[in-house]
Amino acid sequence: MASASPLVDLDPVARHRVVAGRFAEVTRSVADWDGPTPVDGWRARDVVRHLVEWFPGFLATGGVELPPGPPVDEPVAAWAARAAAVQALLDDAERAEADFEHPQAGRHRLADAVDRFYTADVFMHTWDLARAAGVEPALDPGWCTRMVDGMADIEDLLRSSGQYGPAVPVPDDADPETRLAGFIGRDPSWRRPGP
Repeated sequence: MASASPLVDLDPVARHRVVAGRFAEVTRSVADWDGPTPVDGWRARDVVRHLVEWFPGFLATGGVELPPGPPVDEPVAAWAARAAAVQALLDDAERAEADFEHPQAGRHRLADAVDRFYTADVFMHTWDLARAAGVEPALDPGWCTRMVDGMADIEDLLRSSGQYGPAVPVPDDADPETRLAGFIGRDPSWRRPGP
């Protein structure tokens, strides 16, 4: 899903819509939900499972509830329901502007918390699912650069969290998408195994 504006120019509400829409496109490209991904030990279905399952608990800790959706046995439908629920939350201006406080993540405007912790995660995992599906991730280069630059300042914290593997070295002149993949511990040359 191409955005009329680069992701860096969008507000959190619009950015989620574009990023979630691109992930939805990729889910519709997956032919083998049990196929491998660039994330060690994960199958394609596990990428959707991760994005569908962790965020409701994060929000609930701050007093925000999301409605349940279809099981991840139906990954396309599960993602569509989760994306729609999060977008409905963001489209409600009163809720999106309200303070959201999480014991580990601190206090943020709800729209900013979604943007920082969830939309960013969806964006990064789009790379994983696209590679598993054998399609080009086509990530917004400006947002890739913004993410890498932002994470570089807290790299030690990110690595110690266990959520990111060791960085994979990439050439100095690597494109932004390759830099992001390498930074979050993915092998940028990873491709879906052939038949």
